Amino acid sequence: MPESNPDVTPKIPLPISKELRTLAHDLSNSIETIMQACYLLSQAKLNDTDKKWLDLIDQATRDAARINREIREVLRSHSE
Repeated sequence: MPESNPDVTPKIPLPISKELRTLAHDLSNSIETIMQACYLLSQAKLNDTDKKWLDLIDQATRDAARINREIREVLRSHSE
């Protein structure tokens, strides 16, 4: 029985990697639209409650963009 090497990272099959990269790209486009809308809304005069909601959306979008970048990095490092 071959020994498994814990230092060897399993590779993601190419068809799955391609599909996941396409989905990550599409997700990036959606995130970018939300970021642009947040920027435009931030230029408007908003009351304090609306500003808090805008900040919440903006931070969540930045988190989603960071997570998406991390997913892309994993795909780059584990693709065949």
